[in-house]
Amino acid sequence: MNAIITAAELAHELTGENAPTLLDVRWQLSTAAAAGAPALDGRAEYAAGHLPGAVFVDLDEELASAPGARGRHPLPDLAEFGAAMRRAGVSAARPVVVYDGGQGWAAARAWWLLRWTGHPDVRVLDGGLPAWPGPLSAGTPVPAEGDFEPVPEAGGLLDADGAAELARSGVLLDARAGERYRGEVEPIDRVGGHIPGAVSAPTTQNVGPDGRFLPAEELRDRFEALGALGEARVGVYCGSGVSGAHEVLALAVAGIAAELYVGSWSEWSSDPSRPVAVGPDPQ
Repeated sequence: MNAIITAAELAHELTGENAPTLLDVRWQLSTAAAAGAPALDGRAEYAAGHLPGAVFVDLDEELASAPGARGRHPLPDLAEFGAAMRRAGVSAARPVVVYDGGQGWAAARAWWLLRWTGHPDVRVLDGGLPAWPGPLSAGTPVPAEGDFEPVPEAGGLLDADGAAELARSGVLLDARAGERYRGEVEPIDRVGGHIPGAVSAPTTQNVGPDGRFLPAEELRDRFEALGALGEARVGVYCGSGVSGAHEVLALAVAGIAAELYVGSWSEWSSDPSRPVAVGPDPQ
């Protein structure tokens, strides 16, 4: 099953008997988060207009736990996550389509969490809300309670030790901007740089100017050039497990399975005992 869906495909599916549940996950990280300021959660934009029937999902409150030693966006409590998804109308037998304001990062976080916890049919609207040509709604739907019960899969998730090991034995991709990977700037976390052995692979290079993913063949060529070849085990991290989920989504579009280090750099760099590499090279 494809991990993304076009606006035309979504418009067609919404007329079918088992139309997908729509989740609006508009959110934007603020660099002021380093000073304790909240991210921009998209509620006002949702209220002004969203896909008809879509339910707003708060990334900070429903797709993550409170920031702390495990990073800025650690895994949510799974019981609370399941309850939030059921309130949004998510059921195991009904497909789900998630979207955001176009960047794709927040939608990918919702996609990854739902897939990792066992939902069989979740896709991201390619290009987000800007790709949608149809009418928008300002109403607030009250969906019927869903029945989704999250059951995490055995793999797909890395902790700090697992990420360090994968950087040595497989391919660990750093989805942040190159200047953060190199340690030239660090607007949010304690220190700049990267996990030793990780390869710089900014997720922004997986999409075109319109915010839509590059064709699968181009993505596959890109990741193979970064070392994701054959049976190589692949992992991804970013700042806090949000843009990294977007890179995992890009890898899925390319047909490559990958694991996500959810704590990411915000967790790794918070511990001064963990090694930090700087510069353009992995080591």
